[in-house]
Amino acid sequence: MPGQAVGTGNDVDDSGPRTFASVLRAQQSMVFSIAYHFLRDRSAAEEVAQDVFLQLHRRFDDLKSDEHISFWLRKVASHRSIDYVRKQKSRAAVGLDNAPVPSVDGEPQDHFLNRRLQVLIASLPEKPRMVMILRYQEDLMPEEIASVMDMPVRTVKSHLQRSLAMLREKIDRSMGDVR
Repeated sequence: MPGQAVGTGNDVDDSGPRTFASVLRAQQSMVFSIAYHFLRDRSAAEEVAQDVFLQLHRRFDDLKSDEHISFWLRKVASHRSIDYVRKQKSRAAVGLDNAPVPSVDGEPQDHFLNRRLQVLIASLPEKPRMVMILRYQEDLMPEEIASVMDMPVRTVKSHLQRSLAMLREKIDRSMGDVR
């Protein structure tokens, strides 16, 4: 059939030809998760995810494999989330709401610590924040992040190292000598 390729990966339903609807169902939670964890705003994440899938629909025939689609969706979701923040900077800072984190299986043990960590991660600059989200939320390796973010692996590792150091310093300053 023109415009459809048979799915071969684990990301998409393998019961028949790969369709936009099957890719949407299989990948929507991943795209929303990236946007939500970066933006911390449910409606903004939904808007970004909708934009990402609209772009996918336009380019669907150009993407040949399920792995290519997954990679492309991560890349576009990351870039669109950063773009969204840049567009919103003139209005207000990225807001944090009390909505539960959609892709976390169980509730965290310490709600205050979880909330504090979310605020600290949200305070990171855009690209380092996205690198942290892709590494620790989406569980991507630095090499995969480098491909998604169009940056050298050393830059990804540098962002990770600096971000973790920044977070440690902020935690130490805010908690004082609790130990």
